[in-house]
Amino acid sequence: MEDQRATQVATNEVPGAALSDYELAQIDAWWRAANYLSVGQIYLMDNPLLREPLQPEHVKPRLLGHWGTTPGLNFLYVHMNRLIRERDVNAIYIAGPGHGGPGLVANTWLERTYSEVYPEVSRDAVGMKRLFTQFSFPGGIPSHVAPETPGSIHEGGELGYSLSHAFGAAFDNPDLVVFAVVGDGEAETGPLATSWHSNKFLNPARDGAVLPVLHLNGYKIANPTVLARIDPEELDELLRGYGYRPYVVEGSDPQEMHQKMAETLEIVFDEIEAIQFRARVEGDVTRPRWPMIVLRTPKGWTGPKTVDGKKTEGFWRAHQVPFGEVRENPEHLALLEEWLRSYRPEDLFDASGRPVDLINQIAPLGERRMSANRHANGGTLLKPLTMPDFRQYAVRLDQPGTHRAEATRILGQFLRDVMQANLDARNFRLFGPDETASNRLDAVYEVSPKAWDATHCEFDTDLSVEGRVMEILSEHTCQGWLEGYLLTGRHGFFSCYEAFIHIVDSMFNQHAKWLKTTRHIPWRAPIASLTYLLTSHVWRQDHNGFSHQDPGFIDHVVNKKSDVIRVYLPPDANTLLSVADHCLRSRNYVNVIVAGKQPALQFLDQDAAVKHCTHGLGIWGWASNDQDSEPDVVMACAGDVPTLETLAAVDLIRQYLPELRVRVINVVDLMKLQPESEHPHGLSDRAFDQMFTTDKPVIFAYHGYPWLIHRLTYRRRCHPHLHVRGYKEEGTTTTPFDMVVLNDLDRFHLVMDVIDRVPSIGAHAAYVKQMLEDRLLDHKAYIRTHGADMPEITQWRWPYR
Repeated sequence: MEDQRATQVATNEVPGAALSDYELAQIDAWWRAANYLSVGQIYLMDNPLLREPLQPEHVKPRLLGHWGTTPGLNFLYVHMNRLIRERDVNAIYIAGPGHGGPGLVANTWLERTYSEVYPEVSRDAVGMKRLFTQFSFPGGIPSHVAPETPGSIHEGGELGYSLSHAFGAAFDNPDLVVFAVVGDGEAETGPLATSWHSNKFLNPARDGAVLPVLHLNGYKIANPTVLARIDPEELDELLRGYGYRPYVVEGSDPQEMHQKMAETLEIVFDEIEAIQFRARVEGDVTRPRWPMIVLRTPKGWTGPKTVDGKKTEGFWRAHQVPFGEVRENPEHLALLEEWLRSYRPEDLFDASGRPVDLINQIAPLGERRMSANRHANGGTLLKPLTMPDFRQYAVRLDQPGTHRAEATRILGQFLRDVMQANLDARNFRLFGPDETASNRLDAVYEVSPKAWDATHCEFDTDLSVEGRVMEILSEHTCQGWLEGYLLTGRHGFFSCYEAFIHIVDSMFNQHAKWLKTTRHIPWRAPIASLTYLLTSHVWRQDHNGFSHQDPGFIDHVVNKKSDVIRVYLPPDANTLLSVADHCLRSRNYVNVIVAGKQPALQFLDQDAAVKHCTHGLGIWGWASNDQDSEPDVVMACAGDVPTLETLAAVDLIRQYLPELRVRVINVVDLMKLQPESEHPHGLSDRAFDQMFTTDKPVIFAYHGYPWLIHRLTYRRRCHPHLHVRGYKEEGTTTTPFDMVVLNDLDRFHLVMDVIDRVPSIGAHAAYVKQMLEDRLLDHKAYIRTHGADMPEITQWRWPYR
């Protein structure tokens, strides 16, 4: 019977009307009202109810926004509202076609939520005028489904992420249904294509449900869409191949389409409830074939059929503003008025401009409204993580620079216990693109395997439908899952190879912009920070070669607003523990942590590490010898490998240039380098001058591209004396030390930099410099003969004399 009903719906043979005449009238009234309000937002700034003939001055001078996808979004919204009321569904709505902003704003206004959070946009004629005027208007709101829109966790200005956001929201939310509308233009993006596979990671027993709706309206900005133009049977096979059971709702007649969609949703929700019952009550762990809907409607549905004799509805011309020059062109003004009046606003709004009871009765109540659902304002649900004391994982040190450890392996033990402490709360997950073990975080598998609901083989390990470690070889999908998880009030952690985190540059952009915007929206509660661990980094990708060497994500991150981003470069395991603990407790930030995974020297015991991280940077007195006088040179460093090379350089200076007074400064929090006027973590000019001096040479060994340090410090008094070494796009498959040599970041080059920049060094410096150059030649010859670095490099320890 289930398959028979599916076939009937797919062929548009609806077995009996799902809606009574009154329900049909309610749904149609809401839909017409939402469409009317959407057109009004795009075009009008006065005369919102057309109580007088439309005049040019009633129309906005600049017409902005997108109409084409909006009527379809409105259609789906009202049908979800009916189902929510009928079944008491706990649901949120994700609009993948983000340019449908006027539609989502219209629906939240009809639901009363918009006026609750923005009382000045009242639910009457006065408020309607404000609603219209503010849209895509200076001082108003964007055209997207933006953070300002109640009920939104997904802006959609950049396409491709609606489905991964939806699944992230559904993880660990067993009572939630995420209604995810995927635009057919969006469906052409790589991130969206991959995210269909998220159904292999959803646990029907413990997670919520995602109901994807692929909305085919046929066109993008100026071209047809692929999925709308392939054979329907081919599309059906594609979606079934992804593991879904697709139901097709197709047509253009509103009355017929309302009946078809209502019937389809009843079938679909019956299936969802049956899947969850089998998993939760009967214990059936077989991966289900989740239902989805394919909605095929004309682009710009219910808008003008033609404009100036050219096809508009059902064509790309309906994508944005179907016609302009309304103030100047009387024919266009008349066309706009005819279009608006076609929705019969006099039947939809009373004398004061309030929606009539026919509309009000279909709206869900309280938090069941999708625009008022607390999951779409996840900070209101956020609970702090239960955190173990990170100090208990510390590497014990008797002396700095004599003991080796793998920093991320130590961190993995801490994250394991964070996950253990929050298993019952089910509010913490680890995300990464098939790199958890590679990045030395595999201790987490002692507590939870990887989430997996596809086929299992008897020899598989660490795979379970109950898993809380999320791995798929798609940085986009990992990022989308994590964003959806965070935005709905939970916590997460994302580890990734440093070079390939660039894949989500744009996604990071959008999330950072979201956080920046929400800081100025009082009703948006803070969410847990998005924390990246970037490891397998540039200086230890010598075996993978040039393709895996790129530290530039940091440069990208620091372009964003200072009240959102934080960048940390812990030099060893104990500082990494302190930084990670801080980041997991933080709110409304994007934290970037860069740390190596290979065995490396450790420098600070736990007490010193906590103090150092609290300050964000500091003088390492144990490595300096300027305590009783001004330094001759400042040796600064940020990053684990640059710190090692800096200390090794200081050791050489002590041996060959013992008269020099050297101050060693390590930077953990990169934003400390900026002035306090530019970043809340920035040092005051006075404190910066005291630490770095104003007139002494500063040799700065930095993890990434050297010009970023210049950019952060260009206003400091010492900047004319600052010389930065870092990565300069030189790399290959070679030894670890040769990687730093290729980029002039090695200890020998750093000492030569000191010789070139400290005027007080005597004539013997020429002999020292020649000796250093000879050591570089020895290094090149040695690695070509032995295939490994010289013992004096691999066995170096911080000396105690």
